[in-house]
Order: sequence, then C-alpha cells, then structure tokens
Amino acid sequence: MFKKIIPILLVFTMFSCKSIYTSDYKKPTLVDNKISESSKLLRKKLFLISKEGFAIGHQDCTSYGMGWKKSDYLDVEKSDVFDMIEDQPSVYGFDIGWIEHASDVNLDGVPFDLMRNLMIDAHRKGGIITVSWHLDNPTSGGNSWDATPSVANILEGGIHREKYELWVGRVASFFKSLKYNDTEVPIIFRPFHEMNGSWFWWGKDNCSVTDYKKLWHQTVELLRDKHNVNNLLYTYSPNKLNPDDNYMTYYPGDDFVDILGSDIYDFNNTEEYVNSVVNDLAIVKSIATEKGKLFAFTETGLEKIPTNNWFTEVLYPAIKDSGISWILFWRNHDKNHHYMPYKGHTNELDFKKFKTLPKTLFLKDINLINP
Repeated sequence: MFKKIIPILLVFTMFSCKSIYTSDYKKPTLVDNKISESSKLLRKKLFLISKEGFAIGHQDCTSYGMGWKKSDYLDVEKSDVFDMIEDQPSVYGFDIGWIEHASDVNLDGVPFDLMRNLMIDAHRKGGIITVSWHLDNPTSGGNSWDATPSVANILEGGIHREKYELWVGRVASFFKSLKYNDTEVPIIFRPFHEMNGSWFWWGKDNCSVTDYKKLWHQTVELLRDKHNVNNLLYTYSPNKLNPDDNYMTYYPGDDFVDILGSDIYDFNNTEEYVNSVVNDLAIVKSIATEKGKLFAFTETGLEKIPTNNWFTEVLYPAIKDSGISWILFWRNHDKNHHYMPYKGHTNELDFKKFKTLPKTLFLKDINLINP
C-alpha cells in the first residue's frame, strides 16, 4: 500500500454530476436526492480514503485542548495533534448540543460563532467535518444523560412537538450558515448515537425501537424537506454490541442512512476492546458492503491513554484491515479526561509512530486524495 507517496490524480473542481461516477465508484443512493455537490464530493472522497487507509479524527481538536482554548490562539495553527506532529487530524469532530436553546455556546463552552469559523476553516484546508448533537432532554429539561422518557413527546402529535420543531429549525439554520466561497460546507451528521445503550434519553430503555425510528425519520424530514438542508450525510452509530445485540435493531432504513458506524471504547480492558473492535467492525463492513454504503469507526479511545504503545500495538492491528473510512478519537478536556496524546504525554512517541504507519491518514495525506 503506497497511499502516502502516490496521490490519486483527479481534479477536485468543476465536476458535473455525471463525471464523478466511474466503474470503480458507482452512484450511491443517498438520503437527500437534492444533496449538495460538495457533499457528493465528500462522499466520494470518503470512498477513496477507505481504499487507501483511514482518516484520523479528533473531537473538538481545534476548539480546545490540554491547557488551551482557541479563543487565545485565534491567529495560530493549533491542536494537540498539530503540536505533536505539525499536521492536523483529517477529520474534525464538533458537537452542537445547546444549539436547541439558541445558546451562544455549546455544552462544552465552545462559542457557536467560533465553531462555525472553525468548521469553514477545516473545510477550506481540505478537512472532513463530523457533527454529533448531545441535545438536552425536551421533557425534563435535563441533559442528554437524563434518562427521563421523552421521544414519544416530540414525535408528531406529542406534547413537546412544537418545541422540537423549533430546536430542529435552529439546527437547520446553523447548518445552512456553513458556506465557503458560496459553496455549502458538507457535514457528516451523526444524531441520536449509541441508542442501543440506555445512558441517553433516546436510548434502549427510554424509548421503543419503533419510536426511535420515527424520531430519526421525522428529524431527517424536518431538516431535508421542511428546511431544505442539503449538505448532510446521515450516519447511524450504535454503541459496542453486547452478545445479544443486533446491529440493525434501531436501523432507520436504507433511505434514511448514508453511512454506518460504531462507537467502541477501551475501558482498560484491552483484550475485550480488541475483540469488540474486530467483531463489530466486521459486522458493520458486511452490512455496509451489502447495502453499498460507507462505514466508519465513529467514536473510540482510551481515557488518559495509560496503556503503553496503545495506538501501534492495540488499536492499529485491530483496524488496519477493517475498511473503515475514518476513526474519531474523543476529546481532550483535561488531564483526567482525554483520548488523544499531547506534547509531553507518555504515549506521544507511540502516536508519532502511529502517524507513520501505512494506513493512517492525516490532513496532508487526504489532501493528496482528490475526488
């Protein structure tokens, strides 16, 4: 595999709809039949990336990190990854929790105006943007982790339907505001994730499978059909599968999902983690291949990364032949809650070695891959 030295020589601009499809890249069926050209190109780029390796992502990577926040470094190229390797992650994760309240900042204190600028800048540099939404509980007023049943209340006819439509309208306005050179910035949108667990109010013990699917369908229809948001690729991402779990239990259907994913964390249980990664990603790959959809490792990490050589000896062997388009490590909040090394971390050297491995693709690498 020579992905880091042989670029795929294709032109990035001035495509017609027809010209981006080839014998190797057939036209996919997408949730939005009016999807933006930029989003079509992102989908193809993800396909090409998966043939070369996998894009490396980090949640909130340019928003804040260990001992810093972007507002103090507005004119400086900055991330914990960049400080180690002088390259950025190729996938930038963001969360729009609290946008539902028209808040100036998200649930982690990132100003939405700054977030918008960071998303546009990431796109300008060739990066890929993925967005989750840890929205508050519309019934109790608690946060996403407040398990008060609420999904039935925000479906059509529910007592909080009007509130939910207002919330989705605010999400739509934000997504539609993401433009660079009058072109819509494409977004991988991953709502209502980890639904096969019960820690979120939209999770397993807090709503029925039928209501979950209705929530997904109606959210897509509000964004796509009512608000004409056409720059989203919708991603379905259950948590790690337990022995009795079926990956497809909550699946909203092929017409409502563009990308399949899986969230799996290492809880200092290396063998169980590796087994889950290998098993679950093989299941996702099989289903995605059958359906003609892309797939990814949508969340992972080991908090504080205490295991020596975790990236090269635990993670990489488990994912190198998985076929994923990208992998997203969770955020770096403080010394007790971080999932990416930083300058001076005990696994900094291991991460630098991880960067040199054949299939890890950072920002400079994916900029050699043009759809």
